[in-house]
Amino acid sequence: MDKSFLISIDLGGTKILSALIDSQNKIVDRLKVPTEINNGTDGLTNLISNSVNDLISKNKLMQKNIKAICIGVPGTVNPFTGFISNAPNLGIQNYNIKNALSKHLSIPILVENDVNLAGLGIKKFEFDDNVKNMLIVFIGTGIGSALFFNGQLYRGSTFYAGEIGHMLVNKKGYFSSKKTLKTFELTASRLAIVKAIKKEIKKGKKSLLSELISTGKPIKSKDLAYAVEQNDLLTVKHVSKACEVIGTVIGSLTTFLNFDTIVFGGGVIEALQDFMMPLIKEAFHNSVIVDCGKETKLVATKLGDDAALYGGISLSEELLPGK
Repeated sequence: MDKSFLISIDLGGTKILSALIDSQNKIVDRLKVPTEINNGTDGLTNLISNSVNDLISKNKLMQKNIKAICIGVPGTVNPFTGFISNAPNLGIQNYNIKNALSKHLSIPILVENDVNLAGLGIKKFEFDDNVKNMLIVFIGTGIGSALFFNGQLYRGSTFYAGEIGHMLVNKKGYFSSKKTLKTFELTASRLAIVKAIKKEIKKGKKSLLSELISTGKPIKSKDLAYAVEQNDLLTVKHVSKACEVIGTVIGSLTTFLNFDTIVFGGGVIEALQDFMMPLIKEAFHNSVIVDCGKETKLVATKLGDDAALYGGISLSEELLPGK
């Protein structure tokens, strides 16, 4: 049997999602394990290599049948060396994950930023590579993005391109100075929305989320979605505010970079798409220069968590020797 399979991995702060993909670009099996960061980089490397070996063994394959392992990392990554400069959700700084994994696995290791990887999957499998200037925005625990210019992924001079969540804005989403010390993701991510809701509950405001918050359990995107569906006024208020910020920031960026396509993803969008997308679009059109944004398509991805997994296919086509 030749090297006809690919393993694609979405390495997240809470879970490691691995997928076995066949030569027809079909996901034939998946494996999900919790992310453990308390054991350091060695522990994380062991978790990844064990997931790969379990997936291979379960499907009666061998390492020689796998042409590449593609990993999406939530941080700043040099895809040509596998060096992670910073991945705060994983507690990683200045670590070459490619070299580390190569000590455990005799398979080519390819590494990319997780949203860049998702963007590659969206571009190929949702748009048939038929987009020119595209922005991918993932709203979840934080906020990340990927940029495509003239159909090509733009990584930046030192691989920091797309760090949209760290841009400084004020509460209305307008670009600001360091005096405000408020980043985009500290204003409009899931954690930001939940923090704002908790603050008002502590002041005595009523919410369906009050009981859940009192237990100390984390408020997930599905919890926000349920509260919105039940017209919980406090949740509706803060999710709506986040939408205004998101739409304004994206509108301003489109005035600057003139995107033809903007795709939204991430846990918050996936859970609240029907409520959020109209509000984001409204704020977008209120902030973008009319002639610049009137032809821009704003859509939510249909691939969900699979976007990064499918992105591994595109990354292997770009980076594998002979491709």
